Amino acid sequence: MTATTGEDEDGTGPATRPASGEHPPTRRDRPYTLLGPDGRPYLSETPGTLAGHRRGRLYGRLDCPSARRAIAAGGYVRHRVFFADEPAAIAAGYRPCAVCLPAAYRRWKASSRFPASASEETVVTPSRTPFTATAAAGSGRGRSPLIRGAEATAYGPLPVPAPHTGAEVAALVGLLAAQRPRVRTVVLGHSRDAASRAAAEAFAGAFAEAWSERADPEHREAREGSGGDAVLAVVDWPERAASWLRAARRFTAPAPDAWVVAAAPLGWAQLARRLAQSTDWDPARTFGFASLAEPRAIALAGPDVLDGVRGAAAGGGTWAVRGGWLTTDPAGPLLRRRPKGPGSEEGVRYRP
Repeated sequence: MTATTGEDEDGTGPATRPASGEHPPTRRDRPYTLLGPDGRPYLSETPGTLAGHRRGRLYGRLDCPSARRAIAAGGYVRHRVFFADEPAAIAAGYRPCAVCLPAAYRRWKASSRFPASASEETVVTPSRTPFTATAAAGSGRGRSPLIRGAEATAYGPLPVPAPHTGAEVAALVGLLAAQRPRVRTVVLGHSRDAASRAAAEAFAGAFAEAWSERADPEHREAREGSGGDAVLAVVDWPERAASWLRAARRFTAPAPDAWVVAAAPLGWAQLARRLAQSTDWDPARTFGFASLAEPRAIALAGPDVLDGVRGAAAGGGTWAVRGGWLTTDPAGPLLRRRPKGPGSEEGVRYRP
């Protein structure tokens, strides 16, 4: 008989200590659970060389001081994962830890400031960036991240959301379907204008339909664990609020696989500031409608705040925020032409 003490630091799953009179289990009796390049867990006879945080989408050394502090404080372990090597972590969509892998982090940060491919159109956001997550952390958590009137006025009136399109909804659902690890549950957020509300309702229906049609065992298990709901919560917010803290907490409380947003740019920029300062929200797991692809809103929120957010355009293409750059791909991530070769036909396939 054994007693559970938590998770091993080397990826063996729940750690156990022997009860009185028993011999401790040997390593070969317990295979290691690692994440592969496709983001799926698998059993290994050898331990991982790197650890990661599933929600933060970052990886680092097994002895990372930041991770050890978080574990000692009673957190982190539930979302900890392990990798065989660095290429596996990168392929799974994780980025280097800034604390224990500073050189790798600097290289990653530098590379993320440029478009991913030459086919993408790049839009540079305005140079004024009055707020960033780094600035907020440096000034102390007591400082309010509210956008002041003078800041908003400096960028001029922001556009109101346009009605969504069917291609936009389909592209957004496709973006989520292409993610690894798989996105099975989302929290849906929207502002209170009619266009954003309608877009959120359209996405909820399309995502729930796609979600219910999946039949793989892991998906069935996730569906049962969430009570059968693909959308864990729907959160709305006004364009102006006293502190935005309540909306931010409601938005992050269910701990979904991803967040989806349909909103007016100014309100979203304000909420994103609060999310960055007061919650463990991850912009890299956030997807939005075309209304969020507004350079001035990105500048208002701060490029560090929205870095990693992706979304769909009205015509079915996609956009992404990378290090303060807004990049767009008219073809979208779902469709890519496969070159015609000997004995094959030109076709279209999903981009991984």
